[in-house]
Amino acid sequence: MSQLDGKVAIVTGASSGIGYEAAKLFAAEGARLVVVARRREELDRLVEEVAARGGEAVAVAGDVRDDAVARAAVEAAEGQFGGLDIAFNNAGLTGLAVPVTGLDEADWRMVLDVNLTAAFLGARHQIPAMIARGGGSLIFTSSFVGPVVGFPMMGAYAAAKAGVVGLTRAIAAEYGHQGIRANALLPGGTDTPMGRGAMPTPEARAHVEGLHALKRLADPAEIARSALYLAGDMSSFTTGTALVVDGGVSAVR
Repeated sequence: MSQLDGKVAIVTGASSGIGYEAAKLFAAEGARLVVVARRREELDRLVEEVAARGGEAVAVAGDVRDDAVARAAVEAAEGQFGGLDIAFNNAGLTGLAVPVTGLDEADWRMVLDVNLTAAFLGARHQIPAMIARGGGSLIFTSSFVGPVVGFPMMGAYAAAKAGVVGLTRAIAAEYGHQGIRANALLPGGTDTPMGRGAMPTPEARAHVEGLHALKRLADPAEIARSALYLAGDMSSFTTGTALVVDGGVSAVR
């Protein structure tokens, strides 16, 4: 039996990187999907790929900072598939690589809105839908940057990702008695388009690889497998955690 048979899942940031790999993996494990991102064309290709492999998915294209998009994703899950069991709130943005004093308020707010406020907006609509099903699993993508290590030129991102951990623990404490589990996933450096943007030169990539005990970046499919663990019943007694999947950064820094 597949790990997510009969489950319905939302995955945000699904057009590339970790979200894309997680969507494919969740579908392969039996989940029916609502995939969310800004880029409609990439989402449509993902839906087609899932369908070609025997799965089911629908796309909601839009900006995760928009409360209407969060609501539409839940409405799609309920309208198309009958409910919601899993939400992987994964969409993120690193922002400009500048010191804190060089970061203007608009850039600060954008990074916090994409990484933290969007997670709150998603959860606000997802939790009632999950309670109606008797419980569910929320997963939030945090990062090793912020909760694990301080990283220069990433102040807004670090603050947002640390905030995601706090939000996760609050949800776990507030809704655990109603069958809701909430966990944060803390990836290390990952070979995604966003990750590569933060490492624009071979020297920068080598530096980031060297921070890890494994001396390499993660493949996004590796992070997706950790998300699968948190989504399914194998983690049924796991809630309020910050699951570090960082290739050993926290062990050696």
